[in-house]
Amino acid sequence: MSDAVDAVFESGEPAFIPYLVAGDPDYEASIEYVEAIERGGADVIELGLPFSEPIAEGSTIQDAIVRSLEAGMTPEQYFDFVEDLDVDVPLVCMTYYNLIYQYGPDQGPRAFVERAAAAGIAGLVVPDLPAEEADPLRAACDEFGLDLIFIVAPTTKGERLERMMEHVSGYVYVQARLGTTGARDDVSDQTDESLARLAEWSVPKAVGFGIKTGDHAERIVSAGADGIIVGSALVDIVADGADSDDPTEAVADRLEAKARELKDGALAGAGLAAAESVE
Repeated sequence: MSDAVDAVFESGEPAFIPYLVAGDPDYEASIEYVEAIERGGADVIELGLPFSEPIAEGSTIQDAIVRSLEAGMTPEQYFDFVEDLDVDVPLVCMTYYNLIYQYGPDQGPRAFVERAAAAGIAGLVVPDLPAEEADPLRAACDEFGLDLIFIVAPTTKGERLERMMEHVSGYVYVQARLGTTGARDDVSDQTDESLARLAEWSVPKAVGFGIKTGDHAERIVSAGADGIIVGSALVDIVADGADSDDPTEAVADRLEAKARELKDGALAGAGLAAAESVE
């Protein structure tokens, strides 16, 4: 378990956790984009390691994964990328289990986790790993001090939910709505129910899937979330820059501004929640 991630949630502020795909649209630009969202207020950064079959992703992130893969991103280059970043926040790798399992000379998750820890990764999100099959990865994460973060959907209940919560550390990724990732124009009414279902567990709850604006962030945090996770709204900015051939610096500035908007919204939501608790 990562002390760095724990410290974020112990700070008393809601955590802003943005997501970008490493290497999108190319290695050098992606470095600048990740550093820009840290300047904009990121507390933890989820950094996608692209996989050819991203089952949890909507079209926005699927397209980003294609751009990254076409630019040459591989697991080993991903670790080089992490080591080249100049950021001072915890980094969480989001990827799929096949890449983890097949990495290294022997099948199994240990070699990947060891390399991730050496590169500076603080935790893993693995959308396609069932909790019932997570024991080997959980053991490797325990050995090398990484958090293992599970995504809890609105339909996750009963024994499966309990199994996830037995394995999770760092924070739990609360999926705000059914379906795949993607920015939305509204906040799902399933969020309150999902947070209430997880209230008995003390692990921090970060809500993702569909958050697009500072107002969304404010509403999610005021509903009781310990943090927000935002991917597609930021990846859209990268995609727009790639499509228009805008200078890297201009795209980085837009990412920083959007990150600041989302962080400020989360902070406003924490203030609103505090005011409501006093009334």
